[in-house]
Amino acid sequence: MSYYFAKTLDTDFDEVIKQVTEQLAASGFGILTTIDVSATLKKKLDADLKRYTILGACHPQSAYQAIQAENKIGVMLPCNVLVRETDDGKVEVAAVDPIASMSAVQNESLGGIATDVQEKLKNVVESL
Repeated sequence: MSYYFAKTLDTDFDEVIKQVTEQLAASGFGILTTIDVSATLKKKLDADLKRYTILGACHPQSAYQAIQAENKIGVMLPCNVLVRETDDGKVEVAAVDPIASMSAVQNESLGGIATDVQEKLKNVVESL
């Protein structure tokens, strides 16, 4: 089982960030964090990395349900969505598969929540 699903686009990086953010919002997600990994590594290590941004997406209803079912589930939240520039200048969007990550917890109550979030995230990626 893969731990993510992805799609590669031949579009401007900033435009992809905008599209992903809009599609997530349309599916009930908010962005809690935006991590510019390439800028951070440049600043801390003087390392050059193609554009690489992690969006910490949260579906509030699902997060609340998950926390009610498993009070330490916060170590798995939010759902990360990666936007990265590929070697050929395209942009890949990859989202974590919540079923893969939640399976490590071994709490049957999370199954339905993970399935619902997986469907939503897959739809976001596929809609791009």
